[in-house]
Amino acid sequence: MAGSRKANGESWISEEPNDRGYYEAKVWIGLKPDGTPDRRHVQRKSLASVRKRVRELERKRDAGTAGRPGKLPTVEQMLTRHLTVVLPGKGRAPRTIADYWSKCRNDIFPRWGGQRIDRLLPEYLEDGYAQMLEEGLSAAHVLKVHRILSSAYAVQARRSGKFGMEGGTVLVNPCDYVDPPAVTAPAKKSLTKKQARAVLATALERGTWARWALGLSCGTRQGETLGLRWDCLDIDVPDGEPGEMRVAWQLQRLTWEHGCADAETRAMRKRGAAADDIERAAARTRRECAAAHCERVPCNRNCRWRGRECGPPCPDGCERHAVHCPARKLPQGIEPLAGGLALREIKERRRTSVKVIPVPPELCGPLREHRSAQFEAKMLAASEWQDLGMVFCQWNGRPVDPRCDWQEWSDLLEAAGVPHRGVHGGRHTAASLAIEAGTALTVVQEMLGHSDIRVTRGYVETSSPQSRRAAKAMGRALFGEGE
Repeated sequence: MAGSRKANGESWISEEPNDRGYYEAKVWIGLKPDGTPDRRHVQRKSLASVRKRVRELERKRDAGTAGRPGKLPTVEQMLTRHLTVVLPGKGRAPRTIADYWSKCRNDIFPRWGGQRIDRLLPEYLEDGYAQMLEEGLSAAHVLKVHRILSSAYAVQARRSGKFGMEGGTVLVNPCDYVDPPAVTAPAKKSLTKKQARAVLATALERGTWARWALGLSCGTRQGETLGLRWDCLDIDVPDGEPGEMRVAWQLQRLTWEHGCADAETRAMRKRGAAADDIERAAARTRRECAAAHCERVPCNRNCRWRGRECGPPCPDGCERHAVHCPARKLPQGIEPLAGGLALREIKERRRTSVKVIPVPPELCGPLREHRSAQFEAKMLAASEWQDLGMVFCQWNGRPVDPRCDWQEWSDLLEAAGVPHRGVHGGRHTAASLAIEAGTALTVVQEMLGHSDIRVTRGYVETSSPQSRRAAKAMGRALFGEGE
């Protein structure tokens, strides 16, 4: 019929019900991500209901908040995209994302994963937090779970207010209406001056003095010390003068990811396949690859199931065990040095420039001797030496595994008769000893590379010289002899 065609962008409403008794309508919203028209289909039992829904969609379209077609995602779908797309795009550390995945799989998905994101109520979160505490999980663990959920919801809520969500829903962050459990102050992590000297004396006997002296005196992180290279260390200085260390990289053990699906997904993208089809194909390939290793992964040294059976049975559709994937890769395209060990930029370098730390004069001489001893080891290893330029390495030049480094620190503390502290306790020790020696808090902040001085205060576990002098003055004023 001539003249019956609707203009572009104009909605169409049927005047008669269809065979099933429903009135239908088509509302033009805009374009889909691939450039094809986005038309929303509406059907209701009455014509008035259809017209009302059409007016709602048109208002949201004109305001730019119509969102995408389809149903709202579940909590698991939201967090999966948050951890695979949003956080890597923001440059979040792979180990941080791996820790988030662990808490999602063990705590978030079993409790709230199947809930639609607009139906997760604050009461559900409070009940889940209480259950986790009853199961013996720490308040700090529950707080991290709360922050993971809150950060993902914050992104979705901010976007839905401007662009809408699937179905045009405006989202509210339920975590804003829940008070997470309070976390008590952690136990003391630093060593006293006497304990630090006892540890260094034991390290001298074991031949590892240089590594632990550098960490305790400069306050570097474990990964920064193990990732230090000779071209970033200036120790050829006159006697009595401090050297200089440029800290730009840190050594980390990263979690392998599946690379088996890359070739197939690249081919599907070239063909212009839909994003959902590509993800389903990739997930199927990962499952097939992991299925060949499920229930056959041997226990490692830290397996909590050791002595009984090798881990619990893998769930249906398991996509883990990427370490056995023939095309395995490290996250964010990072190149490995050895196995899963890789060098990553430190936090401070991503914010500003390279962190420069002075090296105490008493340490420059022993480090030069350590360099000479390493050169002799290189001659003995001959062709087996892997020249990576690492200051601290194995007999063949390969980097030191952080797990072995942690065990060495634990053995040192035990041999020195010092209560156990984590390796990071050396960083706390450096901050506390520097303050005790009269160093200003802002200088300690610069040495540790903190962007906020409040973080530095949390590392200091001793009173400052100024506060001790003030205590003496108050004692003389109140209790001393005189006026």
